[in-house]
Amino acid sequence: MPDARDGDDLQLISEAARLALAIAASHFGKSPETWSKDGGSPVSVADIEVDQFLRKMLLAARPDYGWVSEETADDPVRMTRRRIFVVDPIDGTRAFIAGDRNWCVSIAIVENGLPTAGVLAGPSADGFYAALRGGGATLQGKPMRLSQSHDRDQFLIAGPKKGFPLTYPINSVVVPRIPSLALRIARVAAGDVDIACAGANSHDWDIAAADLILSEAGGKLTDIEGNGVRYNREALSQRALIAAKRDLHPGLLTEMRSIAVA
Repeated sequence: MPDARDGDDLQLISEAARLALAIAASHFGKSPETWSKDGGSPVSVADIEVDQFLRKMLLAARPDYGWVSEETADDPVRMTRRRIFVVDPIDGTRAFIAGDRNWCVSIAIVENGLPTAGVLAGPSADGFYAALRGGGATLQGKPMRLSQSHDRDQFLIAGPKKGFPLTYPINSVVVPRIPSLALRIARVAAGDVDIACAGANSHDWDIAAADLILSEAGGKLTDIEGNGVRYNREALSQRALIAAKRDLHPGLLTEMRSIAVA
């Protein structure tokens, strides 16, 4: 059963995500100011506005929580907090800047290394995903639950443009790239794709909310060794990842690793 505080947290981050989405949407398609961060990844004025809004709103409501965001300098104090917010103000900034609707606001709450509540809010057909630890996952308010059978002739895979270290199953088709990693994983939860992969360049803010959404819908996210993902460690980067239905995941991972070895 969900903890009562988890339910309050989900309500808080759901409201925050909807308000943040409105801020981001006010810049979308209007050529917002952009620049490059260290390492070359892009950022826009919308990313910063959303980040500042969420930080102010969420920490005012939960001043005892820690904070992790793609657009805020890391503060090691987060590791001393029982619960933290994990935020990507706009996951899929390149898509956002290009006018592609495959982006979202991602907010999770993490306790003891695992997400307890998570939401994704975007302008695409997906809409609003939400999940509560032990309380299930929803899309647009309707429950999501994956069938563990596979009724397609081929596996539909959403993968990175480059850098994934394993070979996809022979009977698979790679769908057009989904630039938001959070949405890539969430679409496994929704049943739109069967497998989602990420190279070894993701961070907690990219995946924490989507991880919980997938898990509560009946899926599983691990690294390519089969290990579950932990959050709020000293390093916020993650290894290469694979997401799939819970029952199919072990066999798919074994097959992909065997192909790579062969």
